[in-house]
Formats: sequence, structure tokens, C-alpha cells
Amino acid sequence: MTRRRTSEVSQSMIVKRIALSIFFVLLVSAGGAFAWRWHVAHKRPDVTYKTAAVEKRRISAKVTASGTLSAIITVQVGAQVSGRISKLYADWNSPVTKGELIATLDPALYQAALDQAKANYDQAVAQLGKSQAAAKLAEIQLVREKALKEQGLAAQQDVDTAVSVAEAARADLLLQAANVEQARASLNQAEVNLSYTKIYSPIDGTVISRAVDVGQTVAASLQAPILFTIAEDLRKMQVDTNVSEGDVGRLKEGMAAYFTVDAYPGKRFRGDIGQIRNAATNVQNVVTYDAVIKVQNDQLELRPGMTANVTIVYAQREGALAIPNAALRFHPPNVTPEVRRGGGGGGGGGGGVGGGGKRHRDAEDETRTVYVVHGDTAVPVTIHAGITDGLITEVVDGDLHEADPIAIDTIDATSAGSASTASSPFGGGGGGGGRRMF
Repeated sequence: MTRRRTSEVSQSMIVKRIALSIFFVLLVSAGGAFAWRWHVAHKRPDVTYKTAAVEKRRISAKVTASGTLSAIITVQVGAQVSGRISKLYADWNSPVTKGELIATLDPALYQAALDQAKANYDQAVAQLGKSQAAAKLAEIQLVREKALKEQGLAAQQDVDTAVSVAEAARADLLLQAANVEQARASLNQAEVNLSYTKIYSPIDGTVISRAVDVGQTVAASLQAPILFTIAEDLRKMQVDTNVSEGDVGRLKEGMAAYFTVDAYPGKRFRGDIGQIRNAATNVQNVVTYDAVIKVQNDQLELRPGMTANVTIVYAQREGALAIPNAALRFHPPNVTPEVRRGGGGGGGGGGGVGGGGKRHRDAEDETRTVYVVHGDTAVPVTIHAGITDGLITEVVDGDLHEADPIAIDTIDATSAGSASTASSPFGGGGGGGGRRMF
């Protein structure tokens, strides 16, 4: 009897344990299902978008280039004859006037050559006088022989001899006259060579370079040696800039240009484009053109040879609807840049920019697609891009409005913090409240 009661108790405990186990299994399953449903409902999306706010800004489209300052007219003064420098009358930074004596060469050799040429000329003149006398005598003798022949007192042979002598005298007279002209030319050349020993300034200006010293010998046998470099007027200068072929089409004569030089940090100088030269320069397959910028240098602060960093504003918009350039480069996952550039997607051309209507199309207008973020979705919008300053780009038309959050990047939620809210393309707070650079 006791054994039967013990068996019944054991069975009852086993049933309770089984029921308790089943209860715990059901409880754990329900908790797991609840946790899974909560996780699905509250999990962060796999990709979030970093955005920037569409803003109205002033946009200045610029071309930048480097160049070198120089005087508008620079003359290299050389020596046309060889010789030793005997005196210098100008030095570095010396102001000179046109026709002013600035150097002399030793004139001894050229003075000697002039004296010899004078002697040769005098000798030729004397010889010409002698030939003139001989020719006159020959003519008189010929007339006499002809008269005697008519009277029968002279033979024909005597007349022929007199004719021959007269003709020879006339030919010798022409020869001596030519010798006189040759001697005169040699004398003139000697005088010119002697005058070349004095070097005069060809223009009014300032000496910016002196290449010789007193006692130095210069040789002009192959080419004229350079003695001085003279700038005509340092108050009027120019900057020769190297503008790339991709930018030269945007420039026109008369455009304002600004530049800086290392000698005056933080100071801007102004000039105007005076000429865009057609001759191209090709350095390692990079083609550039010389845009000559005219500069007033009344304070003489700028010096020839300084390197100028030039900025030329070729277009400017006030209050333009602007987006960061990163938005033009951005494309969501699984969307190729080629599809994006093709202008596909919704949004259309819109009825204007932020309700303001279409603006004048710039030559740089291009159909592009950007993405406006609504919640966790990036909606494509087709726009026309206008001018750019390298950081932001004008929206000429398209269905964009000020303060729209536009996607510029994506963030992996598993490896990054919370998604960035709409912000200025230049940093700062959301909603376009960042610091303006213009």
C-alpha cells in the first residue's frame, strides 16, 4: 500500500516538471518573438544619408593662374662693336633718359682706324686730281693731232695713238673717282664704328640690370653682348599669366583681375586683361595661353620678375540657389554615375528655382541629377547646373527649394553614429545656418 502511494507521488512530480518545462519553453519563445518584433520595428536602416541644406548664396566663378610681372616695354641695350669697357655712367636702378650716355668702350683702335681711313680718302682724292689732269692733257693732245692731220702735217697713226691715250685717261679718271667713293665709304664706316664706342639709352626708363663692369672686354663678333636692361616705365606693368586651354575661352579683354605677390602677404592688386595672345605654350602636353594683365604701379611696390597668383572673376550671381559640389558627385548605392548624369529620375525640370522662375542659362549649364532626402529615402531631382566656384554650384532651374536636404554622402549605420542632419556645405549647424564665406 505504501509502495503504491509512493509511485503515485513520483508520477505526479514528473507531470509537474514536464508542465513547468513546457511553460518555460513557451515563455522563452514568446520573449524571443517579442524581442525580434521590437528589433525589426526599431532597427536603424543599413544606410543613412549625410545631407546639406540648399542655400541662397553669392557665387563667383573664377579662373586662377600664375604669372610673372614685367615692365610693358623692356629693352636690352648691347654693344655693336667689340672692345674694353672704359666708363659706365649708369648702374642698377638708375633713371635714364633717351639719348643719355650710359657707357663707353675704349676708342683707341677705332680712332686709329678712322685716321687711316681719312688718309686713304685723302690719297684717293689726290690720285683723282692727278687723273683729271692727265685726262685733260690727253684731250688737248688729241685735238692737236687731229688739226695737224687735216693740214697734212701728221700721220694717221699719230691721230690713232692720241685717241687711245685720251680714252685711257678717261677710263683712269672713272677708276680714280670710284676709288674716292670707296675711300669715302670706308671713312664713313670708321666714323660709325667710333661712334658705337659710346652707348646711349634708347628710351626713357630705369636700369633694372647691368651685365658688365669697367675693364671688361665685350665681343660683338657673333651677336651683340648685352650691357644693360632698361624698363621704360615701372609705373605701368603687366602680368603674363599661363591660363589653361580649358579656361581661356571664359576670358575676355577688359575683365578685371586680382592678384597677390609674396612680397605683400594679404594685399590684393587689381588689373585688367589687356590681351589674350593666340600663341600657345605646350609644356609636357599641357597647353596654356598668355593672358596679359595691365597693372598700374604708381607706388612702385611691384617689381619686375615677381610671381603673381592671379584670380579672374568671369561670372557672378547674387542670391543664387546653391548646392555643394559633393551633391553633384553623389549617387546612392546601386545607382551608377552614368545613369545619374543622364538626368533620369523623377522631379522633372520644375517650374523654376524655389518658385523664382528660370534664370539666365550660363554657358556651363549642364543637366544633372541630385537627390533630396525625405525620411530614409533619396528622391532623384533633375536640375541644370550653372556656374561654380569650385565648392558650390548654382542651380539654374529644377525642382529644388531653399533648405531642402540634399544628399552628399552615405553613412553605414553599423559603423557610424547617427546620420548627419541637413547642414551647410561649409560646415556649421543644420538648416543652412553655417558661416558664409562670401
